[in-house]
Formats: sequence, C-alpha cells, structure tokens
Amino acid sequence: MATHEQYYVPAQSKWPIIATIGLATTLYGLGTWFNDLKAGRDESNGPLIFFIGGLLVAYMLFGWFGNVIKESRAGLYSAQMDRSFRWGMSWFIFSEVMFFAAFFGTLFYIRYWTGPWLGGEGDKGISNMLWPNFEYTWPLLNNPDPKLFPAPEGIIDPWKLPLINTILLVTSSFTVTFAHHALRKGERQKLKLWLAATILLGVTFLVLQAEEYVHAYTELGLTLGSGIYGATFFMLTGFHGAHVTLGALILTVMLVRILRGHFTPEHHFGFEAASWYWHFVDVVWIGLFTFVYVL
Repeated sequence: MATHEQYYVPAQSKWPIIATIGLATTLYGLGTWFNDLKAGRDESNGPLIFFIGGLLVAYMLFGWFGNVIKESRAGLYSAQMDRSFRWGMSWFIFSEVMFFAAFFGTLFYIRYWTGPWLGGEGDKGISNMLWPNFEYTWPLLNNPDPKLFPAPEGIIDPWKLPLINTILLVTSSFTVTFAHHALRKGERQKLKLWLAATILLGVTFLVLQAEEYVHAYTELGLTLGSGIYGATFFMLTGFHGAHVTLGALILTVMLVRILRGHFTPEHHFGFEAASWYWHFVDVVWIGLFTFVYVL
C-alpha cells in the first residue's frame, strides 16, 4: 500500500475517547487543585484527580502511538499519509507557538502598558489613583498592594544558572541535528551517541531549573503569589520546563526505537518530528532568556 497514493484509513479506535476523558480529567483536577476547592473536605482532591487524568493521558499516548508505530512498521502508510503526518506536526507546533505567544503578549502588555498606567504614566495614568504611592519599575519588586501580594526580595541572576541552561539547550540543538545527519547517512552508532547526548543535556537543564526554582522560593521570596512578576515568570518558565520534559520523553522513545532497529535513512519521520519539537523548545528558551531574565 505504501507504493501508491492510497490514503490509509485505520480501524475504529478507542483512543480518541480515552484522550478526551483523560484531558478533561486532567484539566478538572488542575483547576480544582489551583483553586483549592475542597467541597466540605479538609483537603482538595485536585492533586489526586490531576494524577489520575495524567495516568489516563499517558496510557492513551502509549497505546495510540504504539498502534501508529505498528502500522508504520507494517508498511501500511502511503506517501499521502506521510504528508498528513508532516502537516499535522506542523500545525501542532504552530499551535504551540501561539500558546507561548499569548504568554509573551501578556508579559509585554504588563511591562509596557498596564504597569506604567498604574504608575501614573501614559494616557491611562489616571489609574494611579488606585495606589497613589506606587512607582512602577520592572522587574516589579514593589507591588501596588504588598499586603495582598508580598513583593519578592530579588530576581534570578541571568548570568548564572539561566546562562548555563541556555548553553545546554543551544548545544542540544546541535547534538540532535548531528544525530539526524547520522541517521540520514546510516551511521547508527553515531546516531545513538548524539541522541543520548541530547537527552542528557535536556535532563541536566531540568535539574538546574529545579535548583533555580528552589532558590527562588526559599531565598528570594519569588513565588507564584508574589505579584504579577512572579506569576509571569513561573508561568512562562514553568510551561517551558513542561515542554522540555515532554521533549526529553519523546527523544527517549526515539532512542528506544533506534536501539530496536527502527527507522531507515529514507523513512524516519518519527525522529524528524521529535527533532522539530526539540528545536522549537530551544527557540522558545532563547526568547525566555532574553525577555524574562535579561531585559
């Protein structure tokens, strides 16, 4: 079937409905957790619901992608199906670009419009009447209402752990590219080494980011509850960290498949899609390092 232009139509599948249930459960648990909804109980069930939803999503991903791998290895996919996968991955990454664009847009809106307005600047500077003593600066270490949102005592030094993490991720973009070139040339040993190096760099990044978070919470008072600066900092870096985690897991799956003899120099879109995603994660981090840490 892979030799002619016939679109592969899979059999009926349980995975879409499991994905829907899993995602809905995860989001409900997250909302319950973040809003501390207890419904008469001593503690919120949000973390437990979120964990159950995460397990359902993991089960769905393992089963659904397992089916796709089996179908691909069986030669059921045509060139049309290959193009469909490429378009699907392209639109997925585009949606991720828009996801981060929304958070970057929020950051810029606060920094260049809302903050100055509350400080008495601009055409809506009358907003300063809400907190007459508030003087706007960025990073925001003097919140308008410090009783409600205690300001952080300091910010993360961009030239320490963030700089190291930038070097790690930029380097990982090169190593995954070297792995891709090795795959195209059929050099399996180099492919394994370069891909393993990429995963190691990604895991090291996550360890250092966790260390940075501990430092922020315990020594700087920089938390999600420390005003809009803390909220935007953790939302942007936290979601990026989640994407790095997902990317590292995807690359690990690719490494396992390579060790099992999957992929050829001519047919390896699974690996190619993983590398696209990893490059996207790297580019987002460069934007984060520039606009969240440095500027």
